[in-house]
Amino acid sequence: MPEKILARASGFASLRMLMEKIPASWSQAWLRSAIWLSAGLLFAWAWGVLAFSGHASDLRRGAVGLSGGALLVLVWWGRRPGATPLRALLIAALAATCAAFLIRPINEREWAFDLAETPWSEVHGDIVTLHNVRNFEWRSATEATPRWETRTFPLSALRHVDFIMTYWGSPHICHTMVSFDFGTHGRVCASIEARRLAGEDYSPLAGVFRRYELNYVFGDERDVLRVRTNFRAHNDVFLYRLTATPEAARVQFLEYLRAANALRNQPAWYNSLTGNCTTLIREHARALGITLPWDWRLHANGHAHEYLHRLGYISRDLPVEELKRRSHVTPAARLASLENFSEEIRRGRPGF
Repeated sequence: MPEKILARASGFASLRMLMEKIPASWSQAWLRSAIWLSAGLLFAWAWGVLAFSGHASDLRRGAVGLSGGALLVLVWWGRRPGATPLRALLIAALAATCAAFLIRPINEREWAFDLAETPWSEVHGDIVTLHNVRNFEWRSATEATPRWETRTFPLSALRHVDFIMTYWGSPHICHTMVSFDFGTHGRVCASIEARRLAGEDYSPLAGVFRRYELNYVFGDERDVLRVRTNFRAHNDVFLYRLTATPEAARVQFLEYLRAANALRNQPAWYNSLTGNCTTLIREHARALGITLPWDWRLHANGHAHEYLHRLGYISRDLPVEELKRRSHVTPAARLASLENFSEEIRRGRPGF
């Protein structure tokens, strides 16, 4: 033990001597570079928010004007004797950030028809009443007969949670959802989404810059899942059974309901990097007392099944690539009947 303490003390002394040999000018240069980088990134993010914002035009014009004024301050201050461009950039970054934060999320807008309603719930003992459950009758990728329903579920009937991954292009990015299985009382699929305006397409880049409000969709699988397998041509869907116990499933379901109710009263921003369909699932896991370790696959979420497989949250009876191959449900969904859609797409899948 004394030898270890002496060795550690010797190591600290060597590090201190090395730091003392670094010229002060180098330390100052690194500090200035870090400040330049931080201010530049802050300024770029704020301008990105202003550029991508889809909110009221008068508020947007005011924000852009304020940020434009910050640019003039940057040019003017940098030319004054004794002034530094770095200080001017800091002022501009702060001004642009203040302008960006003037744009607040709201619930009252002209939303895309499939995101028009905000779900909310009531819990009385064992009974959950879920309002604005989406159960559209889709005719194409863009046309459907809207149906927003109120459904009632007994919490004690919740027995399984399934994990759904929908790819639409890159194998590294997908949309994730979870489906709660109440047995004979049916299933409800929960999808965390960017709330688009009417006629608006989703952009992952715009989603970084406060373009979209955060939205929870609770829906029938014949709507939320089937529209992706049967009508959106480039979507490919994979379905996995999670190993959660019924008790854990109930806690998770109530956490989703709590989050949706909170958004009804206090809207929030969707963020493609930090507040999306997969990172928020990780946040909800904390309600179970589970802290999921950070992993690059939470952001490159097309690999989320590998992450869950490694942690044992989906079946480990098969190698992960074989599990993925057998969890592919798109062909079966296109052949499944409406009456038994959920049962038919699960038939013969690993873990079911």
